[in-house]
Amino acid sequence: MQKKTLSNLLTQRFLLIIREEENLAIKFTQGITYAKLLAIAFGIFCVTFVLSFFVAKFFYKSYSRLQPTSDNQVLLEMMMKLDSLSTEVEQKDRFILSFKQILAGGEGKPIVPKKEEKKKTSNSVNELDDISSIDSAFRRNFEGNESNNVRLTSEKFQNTFFFTPVNGVVTRKFDSKAKHYGIDIVSKKNEAIKAITDGSIIISSWTQDSGYVIGIQHKNQLISFYKHNSVLLKKVGDYVKAGDIVAIIGDSGELTDGPHLHFELWHNGNPTNPEDFISF
Repeated sequence: MQKKTLSNLLTQRFLLIIREEENLAIKFTQGITYAKLLAIAFGIFCVTFVLSFFVAKFFYKSYSRLQPTSDNQVLLEMMMKLDSLSTEVEQKDRFILSFKQILAGGEGKPIVPKKEEKKKTSNSVNELDDISSIDSAFRRNFEGNESNNVRLTSEKFQNTFFFTPVNGVVTRKFDSKAKHYGIDIVSKKNEAIKAITDGSIIISSWTQDSGYVIGIQHKNQLISFYKHNSVLLKKVGDYVKAGDIVAIIGDSGELTDGPHLHFELWHNGNPTNPEDFISF
């Protein structure tokens, strides 16, 4: 028996007959081969593939129109972050300026920034006038209203434990009438200054009057200031816990008569007597 080759197999002819079911009458006949069947199958596959490609492309374009491109998305996110950062920096600048005014109001003189060598004298004078006018308005607003001399309510801070900032002797007490908005504490040389409770450092700098000053923002709009230090151990933005060492006692600044800590407590922008809440 002769063995069939692939060519013979593909060209072998068959007859496709379609009959009626009832009387078996022939309705259609068609001669076919395996080669024709493969060609028809391949054609159906190609048509299906092409249609699927165009359908997928159509849906992809439709989806792309609804969604921003990756580059646009990144650009949009960067613009939003830049806008929030600009707003945050502006708020922080106003925040720091307000507390510099508080620092200046604590012991009698406004803070005067040092002149930059490259600035003109007229510009420096204008800046000092602006700072002085802001400070004067702040003082008038506070000193003209005795009701501002409020004390911290025990209800709001009844669950807050305050550390003593430094162990020593109170040599001058809180006196708002004399514009002494804190207390002076004399202690040993190189004694550590501690944070009275948890908070974030909002000021850590040097001023002409108060020397090295550090300020901490606590919860419930409470701020503590530590002045005349010899060394500052924390920088702006640091988070400290109650009892953490933030500075070393000293006698820096012009408004001092020896090594001591000038300590202030402010609540909602108003000074309060630290001895009402802390044992010294």
